[in-house]
Amino acid sequence: MNTLRKFITYYSPYKTVFFIDLLCAAFISIVDLAYPQILRVLTNTLFTKDSSLILHALPFIAAGLLFMYLIQSLCKYYVSYQGHMMGACMERDMRRQLFDHYEKLSFSYYSKNNSGQMMSKLVSDLFDIAEFAHHGPENLFISVVKIIGSFIFLFLINARLALPLAIIVLCMFVFSIRQNKKMQETFMDNRRKIGDVNASLQDTLAGIRVVQSFTNEEIERKKFQKSNHAFLLSKKENYHCIGSFMGWNLLFQGLMYSVTLIYGGYLIAKGFMNVGDLAMYALYIGIFISPIQILVELIEMIQKGLAGFRRFLDVMETEPEIKDAS
Repeated sequence: MNTLRKFITYYSPYKTVFFIDLLCAAFISIVDLAYPQILRVLTNTLFTKDSSLILHALPFIAAGLLFMYLIQSLCKYYVSYQGHMMGACMERDMRRQLFDHYEKLSFSYYSKNNSGQMMSKLVSDLFDIAEFAHHGPENLFISVVKIIGSFIFLFLINARLALPLAIIVLCMFVFSIRQNKKMQETFMDNRRKIGDVNASLQDTLAGIRVVQSFTNEEIERKKFQKSNHAFLLSKKENYHCIGSFMGWNLLFQGLMYSVTLIYGGYLIAKGFMNVGDLAMYALYIGIFISPIQILVELIEMIQKGLAGFRRFLDVMETEPEIKDAS
């Protein structure tokens, strides 16, 4: 939590862009939630009227929908462009701050830490942080709005069918929390291993003349293969966690569709639900599933970003042994 609080401080220079980004994300979500409800209202009211009345109303409905989707597309443009620029600016700020801090550190720090590891923290780690800085809050906000909004509509349409779905979502949430801890460990190990690869490569290339002079190519090749294979093993564990996480979440999603079809058919047979409402349920289940899939993918991005930011903080919180007189 302390790490997250420190990360949030880097949004301060871009508060306006950030809040407009979230506002646009909210509108995008609301439009997606509104369409099935608009369809349901029109199906139960206007489309049951006389054909002349329907034809008279259709141009106005078309104009309203066109305006709604035009605003949504402009919001998507802002989110995709300005949101990414905000993340890139934060990446630039962190990279400048990290470089300035490197220049202040004592010789003992450079004796203990390989320059390849330091380059990894300055380049690849910060790229993942920038992606997380933009997509993290935005996708999380969109997903939460869609999940809560669609669940409200599901309960309003038929509470009996919504209850078993709520139980499945709760199980899914508990599983995600437990799996999240494993993913944190694997992503942090993954960051260290790619740093080792960079360190081995940097050492070899920087001293390539000495290596070739003493015909030590085979020794350097074995050193690099060792760090490269260790990185592969780290990625293997990493992908195992991701595969398990995504596979189980897909099973939970399939259970939602199954419960909707089977239990929904039972409720129709008992007279507790009509066919039209079940069709609306299918639409909202689709809207509900989509943000869950986004959240599943977002977990990987968050773990990568936070792992990189922790490594960034490790350097920034290292105090130089000798400080300039102020």
